[in-house]
Amino acid sequence: MTTDTPLGATATLATAAADRERRTPAFVRWWQRSWHPIVFLVVVLVAWWVATEFAGVPPYLIPSPSDTWAAFSDNATYLADHTWVTTYETIIGFVIAVVIGVLVAVVMVYSSGLEKTLYPIILFAQVIPKIAIAPLFIVWLGFGMGPKILVAVLMAFFPVVISALSGLRSVDPEILELTSTMGAGRIKTFLKVRLPAALPELLSGLKVAATLAVTGAVVGEFVGANEGLGYVILAANGRIDTAMLFAALIIMSLLGVVLFAIIQIAERFLIPWHASRRGTGSSTVQAGV
Repeated sequence: MTTDTPLGATATLATAAADRERRTPAFVRWWQRSWHPIVFLVVVLVAWWVATEFAGVPPYLIPSPSDTWAAFSDNATYLADHTWVTTYETIIGFVIAVVIGVLVAVVMVYSSGLEKTLYPIILFAQVIPKIAIAPLFIVWLGFGMGPKILVAVLMAFFPVVISALSGLRSVDPEILELTSTMGAGRIKTFLKVRLPAALPELLSGLKVAATLAVTGAVVGEFVGANEGLGYVILAANGRIDTAMLFAALIIMSLLGVVLFAIIQIAERFLIPWHASRRGTGSSTVQAGV
C-alpha cells in the first residue's frame, strides 16, 4: 500500500534515485563528480599557454607549459629524488602530529585543569610564524631531517588537536549519561561512543593538516637543506630558472593533493554513514522536495 504523506513520497523518491545511481556506470558517476575541476584546470592551462605564447610574457617571469614540461622530463630523476625526501619528511611529521594531537585532545577532554593549562600554550605556539623559529631548529638539531620534520609537526599539529577536541566534545551528554548508567567505563565509552562521533571532524582536520605538513617540510628545507623540494625551489630561484621552479611547485601541490585524496578515501570507509558521504541522489531528492 502506497502512502500519500510527504514522508512516504520522499522515501519513494530517495529509493528511486538510489536505484538510478546504482545503474549508472562507474565512469559516468566519476565524470559527474569531477568535470567541474577538470574543466577549470583545462581553462587555466589554456590561459597559461595563451599568456606565454601570444601575450608576450617573458619566460623569466612565467615559463610556458612546454618549458615546464621539459623541466619535468629532462630532470625526472633529480626531481624524483628530492620529492621522495620531502614526502618522507611530510609523512613522518604528519603521523607524529596526528598521534600527539589526538592524545593531547583526549587529555584535555577528560581533564579541564589540563585543558586550561595546555590550550593557551597551544594557541600561543600556533601564532608564532614557523619560518621565524625554523633557524632555531637548525641550531638545535643540525642540518638533517630533524628540523624539517619538526616544522611539519608544528604546522600540522594545531588543526589535528582542534578538530579532535571539537569532535570528542560533540557527543550528546545524555548519551554519555546513558552509557554510564549501563555500566560502560571510560575506555569503552571512548571507543564505542566518543571516537566514532569525533571521526567526521577529526578527518576534516586531518585533510587540512596533511596539506600543512607539506608546507611545513618545505619551509624547513628553505631554512637549511641540501635536498628536498624546498632546496630545489631555492636553487631554481637563484638561477632564475622559473621552469624548474614551476615544476617543483607543481610537484609540491600534487603531493598535498595526493595526501588529501588518501584521507578522503579513508573517510569513505571509516564514516560511510555520515551526511558528508551521502550520494548525490539524496541531495537531488531533498532539493526536489
